[in-house]
Amino acid sequence: MNISQTGLDLLKHFEGCELKAYQDSVGVWTIGYGHTKGIYEGIEISQLEAEKMLKDELEGEYEGYINDIPDVPLEQCQFDALVCWVYNLGPTNLKTSTLRKVLNKGAYDDVPEQMKRWNKANGKVLKGLVRRRDSEALLFEGNKWHTV
Repeated sequence: MNISQTGLDLLKHFEGCELKAYQDSVGVWTIGYGHTKGIYEGIEISQLEAEKMLKDELEGEYEGYINDIPDVPLEQCQFDALVCWVYNLGPTNLKTSTLRKVLNKGAYDDVPEQMKRWNKANGKVLKGLVRRRDSEALLFEGNKWHTV
């Protein structure tokens, strides 16, 4: 599967796009739509480069995690929500999470609450992460995420 426009819209909304490198809430150098690999202070990119970086990362990495890690079939909305979640949190968190265990049991109704648990950075609940997880959970359920 590949992320749909709805999933991409959610991801872009919460990542935002910065064309100059900046440090995120935990001090990681970031650019574009949350791109962190090889980024350091002083880098600048164009909007076109930001779009390409996101597309390449999604296709070459993050969609693959969600195509490979869960052992159960997914609907498009579930796939999209999980790609957004893992893009923000990384594959290691998914591989070792209770969320994965719940999902692999086929307990789809319990996944949204597991998603919402991941709302902290440096041990502190962040309002932006609460909103993002609520939106990802809504999307996983097949609901409109932008209502949050």
